[in-house]
Amino acid sequence: MSNHGLNAAKMFHPKGPSFFELARQAFSSTERGYDLLASKFDYTPFRTPESVLCVVQEKLREIGPFDAGIDICCGTGAGMEILLPICEKVVGIDMSQGMLEVAEQNLKASGESTSIQFVRGNVLELPFDGEFDLAVCFGAHGHILKRDEAEFVRQVFHSLRPGGRFVFVTTQLPPIWSGSYWLSRGFNFLMRARNLFIRPPFIMYYLTFLLPGVKSLLEQEGFDVEVHSPFSDPLRRLQLVIATRPMPAVLD
Repeated sequence: MSNHGLNAAKMFHPKGPSFFELARQAFSSTERGYDLLASKFDYTPFRTPESVLCVVQEKLREIGPFDAGIDICCGTGAGMEILLPICEKVVGIDMSQGMLEVAEQNLKASGESTSIQFVRGNVLELPFDGEFDLAVCFGAHGHILKRDEAEFVRQVFHSLRPGGRFVFVTTQLPPIWSGSYWLSRGFNFLMRARNLFIRPPFIMYYLTFLLPGVKSLLEQEGFDVEVHSPFSDPLRRLQLVIATRPMPAVLD
């Protein structure tokens, strides 16, 4: 789920979900909701835009290539696709089996020879230990509750090899007088109200994992953090975070 804004006009693409399908998703659990949406997800504005992915891939090419990369909360595989040309092995992990099945179909169509693996799992319990040189996560931080963010960062840290990088796009909280501020706050209020009265919860919030707080969180968990501003209008507010797991100290 993208944190970069809501675009209702694009929601009703001819191949996208109907209003009633979206309502059905909203009254399901997070996992079940994305299973229901999976076949039409790529026709919603929730898919990370190519304009964002291309900028990130260009930056990754500058610091790559990489041996093994993982797309955390991979969805239908948009992030995995940009890793294929720069990684020898690419893994995608997601809690939704439906999204993983669509991702597998999408990546088969890419024609790349990179080794690809799909894992169904919980990102707060990543089943990896020092296996990756690169981890990316696009538009999924709104599925992680504030109280779980530190554990999520720890899980990513331990999944990376020393020198491995965790790369994602975020922003700062927009000014209180902006439309995006009030739209996101209104949406989050409705989601909290929904989760208060309906079980199981559907975890999806906007404008989370923001700078400067996320930089401090990453540093507290052991990462060295760089923040870049490679985007141009209309995406200029977005920032690219590259958090590196430090190499072990060498004793003289």
